[in-house]
Amino acid sequence: MRGDHRAHSTDTATGPPEPHSAGPRSPAEVREAVREALDNARRSRGPGATPDATAVGDVLLVASELTTNAMLHGGGVTAFEVIPGEREVRLSVSDRSEEVPRPVRDADGPGSVRIGGHGWPIICLLARDIMISYLRAGGKRITAVVPLSPR
Repeated sequence: MRGDHRAHSTDTATGPPEPHSAGPRSPAEVREAVREALDNARRSRGPGATPDATAVGDVLLVASELTTNAMLHGGGVTAFEVIPGEREVRLSVSDRSEEVPRPVRDADGPGSVRIGGHGWPIICLLARDIMISYLRAGGKRITAVVPLSPR
C-alpha cells in the first residue's frame, strides 16, 4: 500500500453494499464488471476521460485479488461493488469471514519461492486506501481505493 493509509474500521456496517453484479462466481466475472463500469464512466465523461492503461491494470488486479481472497479464505463473496470516480476506483468485496487478512511469512527463509500468499501484499501496494468493516450480519467488507493515474 502506498504510504500509511490503512484503516481498520471496527464500526459495524449495516450490511453488505449493493452488489454491482449478482454475486460474482469468479475473479473473471469481477474483472468484467470492473471493465464495464470503467467503460460506462468513460462514456459519460467523454472521450478525453480515458484512464491510463497501467492504472486500469492495477484496478483489475486488485479486484481479482480481493475476490480470490474472499473465495479462498473468506467463505465466498457475498457482495461486490465498483464505484469509478474521476481519479480513483473504489472496490468493495464482502465475504463471510471476520478474519482480517494478514501477509504470509516466508516459511522457508529468504530466497525461497513461495506459492500463494502474494494477493494481500499486492492489494496493499496498489491501493491508496484500504478499509475493513465488520458487518452486523457477520463477515466483513474490504474496500480498496485504487488511483486511476500511473504509479
